[in-house]
Amino acid sequence: MLLLVLGALLLLFCSLDVWYFLRGAKVFLQAWFQPRVWDMLAEQTIDGTVLPHDLDYMGHMNNSRYLRECDFARFHHYMRNGLFMASWKLGARLVVGASTIRYRRSLAFREAFEIRTKLVGWDEKAFYVEQRFVSKKDGFVSAVMLCRQNVVHCRPESILEFICKRKIDCPEFPEDLKHWISFISASSLALRAESGLEEKNK
Repeated sequence: MLLLVLGALLLLFCSLDVWYFLRGAKVFLQAWFQPRVWDMLAEQTIDGTVLPHDLDYMGHMNNSRYLRECDFARFHHYMRNGLFMASWKLGARLVVGASTIRYRRSLAFREAFEIRTKLVGWDEKAFYVEQRFVSKKDGFVSAVMLCRQNVVHCRPESILEFICKRKIDCPEFPEDLKHWISFISASSLALRAESGLEEKNK
């Protein structure tokens, strides 16, 4: 019986990223029992430490781990400001449409850091989120990520009005975000032309 259980656990760990889902459950419970953040534009912080399974061959935090940590930090952010539950109640889905990350200095083994997440704006189709990895050692911003969170089956403005019970004015986009959105638009147009979609729509 013991061998059967161990075999089932081994099969589970080999076929599914169990630690990812366990971490997601932990983040959910952590955010659930923390105070609600009522300011939708407020920056929120979540702590982290570079662990052995985060390392690459150079002994630094693997590039892909930054993206994974950002996933959890965004989920934590959306839980605390009500964005996740409001989207669920309205039948909307939040899907990452684009992301870009700039690495400025690597995070080393056992280095403590915090991820600072904030909503920087929205348009008729998506929310735009900035996330910063800040080393607790000296406050240096080790990496910066921009994420376009597409909203499916609803409008971002409708979700915000549902949460705040009033209309929220979108802040002016910072210059780097404007350039990034222009890049995304240009890339989409180029890919549509490359695949022949532009001709089909005429």
